[in-house]
Amino acid sequence: MTSTVAPDEPDAGFSRIPPQAVPAEQSVLGSMMLSDSASIECQNILQPEDHFVPRHQIIHRMILELRSKDQPSDPIALTAALTKSGDLARIGGAAYLHELIQAVDTPANGPYHAQIVKEKAVLRRLAEAGVAITEAAFAGQGDSDELVADAAQKIATVVEGARQDDDFVLPRDTLEDTLDRVDQAKNGGGPTGLSTGFTDIDALTSGLQPGQMIIIAGRPGMGKSTLAMDIARACAIRQDIPAAFVSLEMSVDELNMRLLSAECRVALHHLRSGTTTDEDWERMARRVPAIQAAPLYINESANTLGAIQAKLRRLKAREPRLGLVVIDYMQLINLSGRRPESREREVAEISTSLKRLAKELQLPIITLAQLNRGPESRADKRPTKADLRESGAIEQDADIVILLYRDDAYTAESPRAGEVDLIFDKHRNGPTATITVASQLHYSRFVDMANM
Repeated sequence: MTSTVAPDEPDAGFSRIPPQAVPAEQSVLGSMMLSDSASIECQNILQPEDHFVPRHQIIHRMILELRSKDQPSDPIALTAALTKSGDLARIGGAAYLHELIQAVDTPANGPYHAQIVKEKAVLRRLAEAGVAITEAAFAGQGDSDELVADAAQKIATVVEGARQDDDFVLPRDTLEDTLDRVDQAKNGGGPTGLSTGFTDIDALTSGLQPGQMIIIAGRPGMGKSTLAMDIARACAIRQDIPAAFVSLEMSVDELNMRLLSAECRVALHHLRSGTTTDEDWERMARRVPAIQAAPLYINESANTLGAIQAKLRRLKAREPRLGLVVIDYMQLINLSGRRPESREREVAEISTSLKRLAKELQLPIITLAQLNRGPESRADKRPTKADLRESGAIEQDADIVILLYRDDAYTAESPRAGEVDLIFDKHRNGPTATITVASQLHYSRFVDMANM
């Protein structure tokens, strides 16, 4: 014996009746059939999937299809279209379309009822996300940080779906703030974004901006981590703005030694070999209090994308002033629990996710990356962004790509010994250029040429 499902009966899956507003759904569809203006307003608010009743989803899709062809969507036209598609019986026949018309008091109320339907759809999706999060928590499969990141992504998806007319803004609402930034750039005496601590970089970029992903790339030994730590030091110690340094390569001790070396001007090899002098200790004694007071958060445990996302979201919630994130480095990040088709695709997903995270947290994320061996096989060793290892998506997602080149790394007797070229090979909001800084690698730092 077979059972028939009524056209209005939704799919099972909830032990309780999910949030719904069936009369409002009927009013919306009737209004869309009766009025062009109501139809336009309603389709700006609702998607077919927002309806609780399955046959209402079918009718909504067909109305959109007819409208896209500049055809009428009255009951007669809809009946013909649904007959042709084989869906007329599924929605309850032509009689049900006329029933929807009867449910309309005035088409002008359609958009208001659409808001009600949208709200119920968001509540349903929130409930579904909650069920999925609860099931994942009870199953306990995977690292807790991965589960937290997945839960945050599910909630973020619901939030994004709930946003409607706030995606578009008018110049009258935003231009004044933009003009204030232009005035600040002219008269403020400094970068409009986060200062990097390097005069020429700040002049070129106007500082690092919220939402940007900045790639610092180079061959091993060029000084990627050094430059990244220089910028983090400028943020946390010089400007007292909280910064995060996620290290997948070096330990906290290694980073602390580099920090001490750069800030105190104590040779890194002295710290590592235990050959520090009394003068070294005097220098450290003067600077250690400032270093200890700095809001520089270092993490050496996160090595998967989900863990990094979860930990940074938690840190941002705890430190709303968080102004910079450094990740060292991209190719060491893994996608836990999944086997991608290729490493290139995996890196592409990681790159895109980090760019989205920068926008979500509203801060610049500096991500270090390795270059392939291309520069070493060429007569001209200077790298280009095409040398980025494993994925062209890194170049595509980045707002700024900085490539490091040291001539003395290839030529022992180089006349440019002690100089480092920072090649801005991509700059989404400004010009490209090559900026030269001085390397003081014995102090694990770079400095402006004028400060040599």
